[in-house]
Amino acid sequence: MQGIKRKIVYVTAFEIIGMAISTAWLTLLSGESPTSTGPLALMITTIAVIWNLLYNTAFEYWEIRQVSRTRTVWRRILHAIGFQITLVIYLIPLIAWWLDISLWQAFVLDFALMLIIPCYSFIFNYFFDGLFGVPLSAQQPKEEPSNVQAASLSN
Repeated sequence: MQGIKRKIVYVTAFEIIGMAISTAWLTLLSGESPTSTGPLALMITTIAVIWNLLYNTAFEYWEIRQVSRTRTVWRRILHAIGFQITLVIYLIPLIAWWLDISLWQAFVLDFALMLIIPCYSFIFNYFFDGLFGVPLSAQQPKEEPSNVQAASLSN
């Protein structure tokens, strides 16, 4: 599966599971009820969906220009950490406002999410790629046959 279809399936599955994890985690850590943390998790998920599409598009744009396109463990780790660090910029003010807490307290709550979500992201991406194959950006380009081979193939 490739292109926009892959991105839609990826983001939908990733964020539905992520929203469930976020709701449970925020409920546990904040002491608030799921009726309070659920809508917050929905807002977090909405922001994350939009950012996920933009981030993965930019990542694949970078990745396709690399000499080696193999998705190594290191590249997967950097992808997961990069996504989470950039997402936190949007989430801390939202969490502080929604739960009526300080930015520091929101950072601590989000930091707890930052510990679990990159692990989830790494595991999800590993299994998603295993199930659907890696995107074109992570595939080595196919070598074209040389003129001699092409001539012999046409005969």
